[in-house]
Amino acid sequence: MLTLRAARVLHVETGEIEEPGLIGVDGDRITYGGAARRGSHGAEGDVLDLGDVTLLPGLMDMEVNLLMGGRGEIAGLSPVQDDPPLRMLRGVANARRTLRSGFTTVRNLGLFVKTGGYLLDVALAKAIDAGWIDGPRIVPAGHAITPTGGHLDPTVFGAYAPGIMPLSIEEGVANGVDEVRKAVRYQIKHGARLIKVCASGGVMSHTGLPGAQHYSDEELRAIVDEAHRRGLKVAAHTHGADAVRAAVEAGIDCIEHGFLLDDETIELMASRGTFLVPTTALIDGMDMSHAAPALRAKAAEIFPHARSVVARAVKAGVKLAVGTDAPAIPHGRGAQELAALVERGMEPLEVLRAATVNAAELIEADDRGRIAEGLLADLIAVPGNPLEDMSVMADVRFVMKGGKVFRHES
Repeated sequence: MLTLRAARVLHVETGEIEEPGLIGVDGDRITYGGAARRGSHGAEGDVLDLGDVTLLPGLMDMEVNLLMGGRGEIAGLSPVQDDPPLRMLRGVANARRTLRSGFTTVRNLGLFVKTGGYLLDVALAKAIDAGWIDGPRIVPAGHAITPTGGHLDPTVFGAYAPGIMPLSIEEGVANGVDEVRKAVRYQIKHGARLIKVCASGGVMSHTGLPGAQHYSDEELRAIVDEAHRRGLKVAAHTHGADAVRAAVEAGIDCIEHGFLLDDETIELMASRGTFLVPTTALIDGMDMSHAAPALRAKAAEIFPHARSVVARAVKAGVKLAVGTDAPAIPHGRGAQELAALVERGMEPLEVLRAATVNAAELIEADDRGRIAEGLLADLIAVPGNPLEDMSVMADVRFVMKGGKVFRHES
């Protein structure tokens, strides 16, 4: 038994702050949380005094790519230079960095490299769960599913010549109803716990208009049908309003980015209960100075429009969950997304809910995202009060995952 003692405990579901705060931890679970909630409990067992900090649930990032980014990666060349072992080692470093920054659960949304069909994020998740390496809990998507020449067909990122790095259906490049069904089945067979699909173009790929719909309505419905029958949700990289509308009507559960959403499509998402993961910090933070002129032009056109999406989505009642799209912003700096969401008009408590209780709902995890008896002891601490100053979320002093301390700084 361990008691965590801090100046404050923040209950994100209500916005209530209890001062002082005590949280009991036994094994990997919370036994009680918050001074008023402990009832007859006092400090039990060993006491870890964290000082003048706010304790809150571990954060969740619903859009990361742990096997991309980090030191030594060369944009455009990494897909053909990094073999699977090197890619995995990138993931190990990025996973540790992500956990230490306060994110205890993530969705890893797809690779676009040659892997021979191996689902590296599934392996990374298993290694973390086994305790071999430090990292967040991972909900892996395996390979993103994309049409030939689609946004996450990696050959379009480097504008490679024909014959350079051909990819198989098992690696996510699939065309037509039969192939996309096979691609989904392959990901599920080898451990994917959700499906990622590219339903439109993107800013950072040489695929023409970023908002153009890439998969047909029939292909999108087939992907959703295969995933849903097996109990998996589908997340779709999508920018354009028409492409988002097609994805939502096909039954896709979550839209990633949505930079070109119009009000009509936002209303459709709200009515269907479709989640939005807006990845809005990258709009301000992505370095486009070395990008190809065509990509810089797309960013210059899209990013100003994207800055209004969050406020309009919140006003319409769309469910939002936090996602960084790291390494579009560096791994370990996910707090940038929290601050950006506040800048876009969300209340700080709404942002923290999007990173905890909303994210838990999106991945259907009822064992985390709050401080309550019986839930996983995934907890972090920051100085000050994030409801008053979201910038403190960039200064995580304490990280616990499953009752084990991974970071403790005074």
